[in-house]
Amino acid sequence: MTLFTSDIDLTQKINTATAVRYLSVSAFCLIVGIVYEFFGKDVYSGYMLLFFMIPLVGGALPFFILSKTRLKLLPTTHSRYLYHSGVATLTVGCAVKGALVIYGTSNKLLIYYLYIGCLFIGAGITAFVVDIIIRSAKAK
Repeated sequence: MTLFTSDIDLTQKINTATAVRYLSVSAFCLIVGIVYEFFGKDVYSGYMLLFFMIPLVGGALPFFILSKTRLKLLPTTHSRYLYHSGVATLTVGCAVKGALVIYGTSNKLLIYYLYIGCLFIGAGITAFVVDIIIRSAKAK
């Protein structure tokens, strides 16, 4: 089996670029949350104040860790898209919940954001782990 350093560098660059994108999304969410709370007329929501943490902890952190590991693992496209969809679903659900709390109302359907977001993240992680197992089996 021949390994090329350019493949390892490419894997690290892709994971780092993904982490930086998640950092920028997190910064955008932080700004939106601050502005929304500013115009909320002294009504605050923990969901709106902290919804920037979902892309930060759920997106930037795992991809920075992947970019710094010695294994140099690059998730496949479908596993990345499933994972990204889960993080996006949780982020949007948290923002919508925060807006509804500030407006003084609620909706029973908001729980589905949590369920579907976790389902997507779980499916993405599962697809990634299965892909690692398949790759290691092919390498032997």
